[in-house]
Amino acid sequence: MAFNGTAPNALTELYPGTDFSSLNWFEQQWVAWYIWIGNPVIATGLASFLLHEIVYFGRSVPWIIIDATPYFRRWKLQPNKIPSAAEQWSCTKQVLFSHFTIELPLIWLFHPTAEALGMKTYHVPFPSLQTMAPQVFLFFCFEDFFHFVAHQALHTGVLYKHIHKIHHKYSAPFGLAAEYAHPAEVFILGAGTILGPLIYCFFTQNLHIVTVYIWIVLRLFQAIDSHSGYDFPWSLHNIVPFWSGAEHHDFHHMAFTNNFSTSFRWWDRIFGTDDKYRAYRAKVKAMKSISKGEREALEKKLMAEVEAEGIKAEAEAEARGVIGGKKKTQ
Repeated sequence: MAFNGTAPNALTELYPGTDFSSLNWFEQQWVAWYIWIGNPVIATGLASFLLHEIVYFGRSVPWIIIDATPYFRRWKLQPNKIPSAAEQWSCTKQVLFSHFTIELPLIWLFHPTAEALGMKTYHVPFPSLQTMAPQVFLFFCFEDFFHFVAHQALHTGVLYKHIHKIHHKYSAPFGLAAEYAHPAEVFILGAGTILGPLIYCFFTQNLHIVTVYIWIVLRLFQAIDSHSGYDFPWSLHNIVPFWSGAEHHDFHHMAFTNNFSTSFRWWDRIFGTDDKYRAYRAKVKAMKSISKGEREALEKKLMAEVEAEGIKAEAEAEARGVIGGKKKTQ
């Protein structure tokens, strides 16, 4: 790849003495992007926002198709609750509003903040997989605990009534609804996603934004998939038992209680905030030996009971002034 004659100032200022022939294809495209834009702050901000939007909506499209395909209903956790086109469009508008009012400004400020903390951005070559993998796993662990604590806080007092209630509009979530939330919630829970890398960078001075991008992509996949409402035999939690997934998070939306963490199950297990969920799954498992027709009828009845209990618990809590909100839709 030749860079001669292309944005010479950016080339000499950002990459003095760089041997471009030693770079792999991805690193060359990275250099070309920063040279083409000519301003690292704009280049990072634009790349970060485009990455988020493309991954978020790109990953949501397959779930929209699955929801529209009856064949997949056999794996739907709440098969009688399929989002309509109107509901998905309403959800999309709220998501876009939060993206442009909250996430875009924060993303645009990310480059100067990251560089001030010592994060590499336009720099090449990229770190090795052996370097990035443990960093990404650490970010998963940090975010999971942050979310576990913050999510429970969002279920209390005015935080629920005026903020988190929006996210609980759907008792049967779908992929697009992963970031269907009040802008304040997007800011609060989003902090758990980005604070991990920033804190890590502050203390180690050894982090590249490419690692952060990989983390963001995986985190978006996790969030969207956990809201998909489907549990396939090949779903990750069936392979990695401590992974959360849709089977774990769907119960939270259905029952309004339990399962506050995102990626992993261990904090809910340690603190006992999965007791109702485990009792529910035990009852479902006990139905495996009966006929399909009887099982479907009993599962439907059990889901209705769980949701009714959740609505009642929410109403009681609202009366105590602990949480607020109206009856769920869907």
